[in-house]
Amino acid sequence: MTPETARPFTDIHAPVAEALAVGRPVVALESTIITHGMPYPDNAAMAMNVEKIITDGGAVPATIAVVDGRLKIGLSDEERERLAKTTGAMKLSRADLGFAVAEKRTGGTTVAATMIAAHMAGIKVFATGGIGGVHKGAEKSFDISADLDELARTPVIVVSAGAKAILDIEKTLEVLETRGVPVVAYGSDVMPAFWSRTSPHKAPLRLDDAERIAGFFRTRASLGLGGGMLVANPVPEKDEIPASVMAGYIAAAQKAGEKEGISGKAVTPFLLGKLLEITEGASLKTNIALVENNARLAAKIAAALERG
Repeated sequence: MTPETARPFTDIHAPVAEALAVGRPVVALESTIITHGMPYPDNAAMAMNVEKIITDGGAVPATIAVVDGRLKIGLSDEERERLAKTTGAMKLSRADLGFAVAEKRTGGTTVAATMIAAHMAGIKVFATGGIGGVHKGAEKSFDISADLDELARTPVIVVSAGAKAILDIEKTLEVLETRGVPVVAYGSDVMPAFWSRTSPHKAPLRLDDAERIAGFFRTRASLGLGGGMLVANPVPEKDEIPASVMAGYIAAAQKAGEKEGISGKAVTPFLLGKLLEITEGASLKTNIALVENNARLAAKIAAALERG
């Protein structure tokens, strides 16, 4: 549950608080996909629909964000709509989550910040689009997402479509292995690549149903093995953009980013926006489809965990 020292800064949405109190399944959702991942009104429609998918799956959605310095564990419809329209929101990870609260700022939470808040509230499952990871050229830039360290330290199951395909998936997997993070591909022997169902990289582990994923998580906890777990869930076949096609789009977007000198936290939002332009909206459609697919699986895993 939320530590006493954090309570003065935290608002837990009533349906989320009620579900946690009685042991109903809850699924956390990040908010950078709302503030930085796609334009309005697509972001608002996506966020509303993903929450509905989780509700239809028998769980309670808890979209996490910082609004005017308040750490929100679950948003009302009005708060979610306001966040979707917000311009200039911060992109919050572990390093600046406390800053946004202290300075009464508004920001979308990344995978890392969402995991922190979810664990603080007692939420064990989190659905997102794709995690951050090792950026291409990281051997020179040292650009590695804080999401990877958070997965190593915070005991939350993160359901995603793998690492974002704009990243170096091979190096991301190497870092996760070094940090001791289990990476489980759902129903696949290879790692998905966000917009695409497959990549050249073998999945470290494979499980084919939510009950077994929940059982693995419980066993790790029983053995005293700390940290989280990454579940890599391939986008549905009908919605994917084949990796061979996507590679050309990504190369063009990265070239544009290099030309404009984009770096740091600005890289991912820039590349996603450029891909939206280059693919004439196809990347956005696939992005929405994979988030919805991850929400369905996360609701099943959360329900399996509560069944024990």
